Amino acid sequence: MFKFISRILAVNILASVAFEGGATEAKPTIVLVHGAFADSSSWNGVVSLLTGSGFTVVAAANPLRGVASDAEYLASLARSIAGPVVLVGHSYGGAVISAAANGLGNVKALVFVAAFAPDQGESALALAGKFPGSTLGAALAAPVELPDGGKDLYVQQAKFPQQFAADVPLPQAKAMAATQRPIRAAALEEALHAPAWKAIPNWAIYGTADLNIPPQAMSFMAERAKARKIIVIKGGSHALMVSHPANVAALIREAAGN
Repeated sequence: MFKFISRILAVNILASVAFEGGATEAKPTIVLVHGAFADSSSWNGVVSLLTGSGFTVVAAANPLRGVASDAEYLASLARSIAGPVVLVGHSYGGAVISAAANGLGNVKALVFVAAFAPDQGESALALAGKFPGSTLGAALAAPVELPDGGKDLYVQQAKFPQQFAADVPLPQAKAMAATQRPIRAAALEEALHAPAWKAIPNWAIYGTADLNIPPQAMSFMAERAKARKIIVIKGGSHALMVSHPANVAALIREAAGN
């Protein structure tokens, strides 16, 4: 009996030491946040690669209604996850993760994928217009009037492949155009209250042929946020997570520390 009790104590001590040393720390959960004119399925290629590496992945359904309200929703989701979390935002989703991570003790890293990283008082619309190169305005369809007086924005389906996903196979880009999620126009004009990237380590990746967010703007934001690593994909479109899932997944794994 004494030997049995001693064995149990020894196992418990070793487990305690391993836990305190971080040796048994679970992989962080990766939460992927799409932006305007996309949906959760845009992350499918990245999800496959990350789950294949042993990560638990959640592709969140971003409401696309407003920075503060979308961030509140995302923060609620992140709080429900046990253990560390890496938040990954695409396009407007970058503004959402920048707001949502404030006050969340379990967010260990932020990853910006062809994304906005606004500072306090900045909006996505202002940042997109800060540097030349975006042709999104001319590619938008007529706004959809909402019952409350707001407006929803879509990209014209005929222009979507070139505007959003020029390096994605055309049949796939056309399917993305048909299934795109609209963003409330006011969401693009809403200023960020406080940027979490000032306190949380962050990484960034973007393409040189992005027609939604000027590459110069993304370079400016990544440098300002002191990103740990900045990957620039030559000829990469705005839909990097679709066209270059391996590059995106590799950067996320680095941010996750695995």
